[in-house]
Amino acid sequence: MSFILETRGLRKHFGALQAINGIDFKLEKGEVRAIIGPNGAGKSTFFNLLTGTISPSEGEIFFQNENITGLRPEQVSQKGIARSYQITNIFLNLSAYENVRIAAQSKQRSFDPLRHYSTLKETDRQARAILEILQINPDKGKPASALSHGEQRRLEIAIGLATQPSLLLLDEPTAGMSPTETDEIIALVNKISGGLTIVIVEHDMKVVMQLAQKISVLYYGEILAEGTPEEIRNNERVLEVYLGHN
Repeated sequence: MSFILETRGLRKHFGALQAINGIDFKLEKGEVRAIIGPNGAGKSTFFNLLTGTISPSEGEIFFQNENITGLRPEQVSQKGIARSYQITNIFLNLSAYENVRIAAQSKQRSFDPLRHYSTLKETDRQARAILEILQINPDKGKPASALSHGEQRRLEIAIGLATQPSLLLLDEPTAGMSPTETDEIIALVNKISGGLTIVIVEHDMKVVMQLAQKISVLYYGEILAEGTPEEIRNNERVLEVYLGHN
């Protein structure tokens, strides 16, 4: 079977701390996978490795059968991997439209004056379509700083989608949200998941159980268990180290 993403023997240590300890991870195309685990389990470090923010100490990362180990974040993005962050990472002084348009333009690899005008029109169309899907006001005169917390989180997902990824990594997409906003994110991810592979790091088990087709449980930098939501819910070891205390 061919996997859209695969890691082999992935390790990352910071001095004596072994943050990621030999992870073999396989992700099927079109899958929605959740990664859960207690604080310090290595979830964000794993995302940082996948997106080139940090380089592994050992091991390899393959995306669509290509070895992307050691690529810089902008190179990983060009390959088709987008990511949102635990802490909102947007240009607060720019409008939602401008944030998304800039992300869409990042996919233009070179400047061709003969295609420039038509490319700008297509970028504008893409940005507006994405904002509409995510129900974000495209008002060019309204800075992103004026958006609510929930709107800013949706905007960050919109920025990721604007890069036309094959794989979208969502790091704590419902952090700090009200129950209503959380339900909106669940509906949104379900809406965009058709044909898009998504990996979610999430603490809210309601979100995990409603979205994930498969769950990977990290514990001290290793995969403790993997399975369907039902299998993970009934896994005694997972209940002991994580779910029973969550």
